[in-house]
Amino acid sequence: MKIVFQGDSITDAGRDRNDHHHLGNGYPKFAADHIKEAHPDTDIEFMNFGISGNRTCQLFDRLYAEGIVQQPDVISILIGINDIWHRQANIRTTDEQLVLNYRETLKRLKTETNAKIVMLAPYLLDCSDKEDVRTDLHRILPAIRALAKEYADVYIPLDELFDEAMKTQPEPHYYSGDGVHPNANGAAFIGKLYAEAVASLIS
Repeated sequence: MKIVFQGDSITDAGRDRNDHHHLGNGYPKFAADHIKEAHPDTDIEFMNFGISGNRTCQLFDRLYAEGIVQQPDVISILIGINDIWHRQANIRTTDEQLVLNYRETLKRLKTETNAKIVMLAPYLLDCSDKEDVRTDLHRILPAIRALAKEYADVYIPLDELFDEAMKTQPEPHYYSGDGVHPNANGAAFIGKLYAEAVASLIS
């Protein structure tokens, strides 16, 4: 069985890009550890193709070589926050283009692989200097949820799950220092959620 992780820096997390089996220090590592522990008798190959800074258009451009060619059994996608965040640097991706890029990515996966698709929602934790990013993110999340309903086998609403978890964490930076990139606590949180969500997909 092959599980592929795709996305941006949250997925990349310092991985060795010369070795796609190197999972980095982010949620893929924690997810793989949980999955291997829960399924010790299942032979699972984990691959990480996340690239820091990527937007939905860049993920689509490299999807063939770093997704379709791999013919994974499960592929997870966490993408979109850079499309919004990079608007501050005048790298513009409209809401409509973001959704189109994401839809075309999902359509190719559906038609050119037999992979089960896991979508993780982009999120922004408490961070006062990114309120304009939060506004844009909240506007786009319903469209991402709709795409997940149409294409995904599993959807993990990280925005909602982090919001709920923060109710019991008085320290606003417990999961992330900048609201976007998870620290070890945040990566472990996502990894555990991921392992639980995909349990039914692992044979």
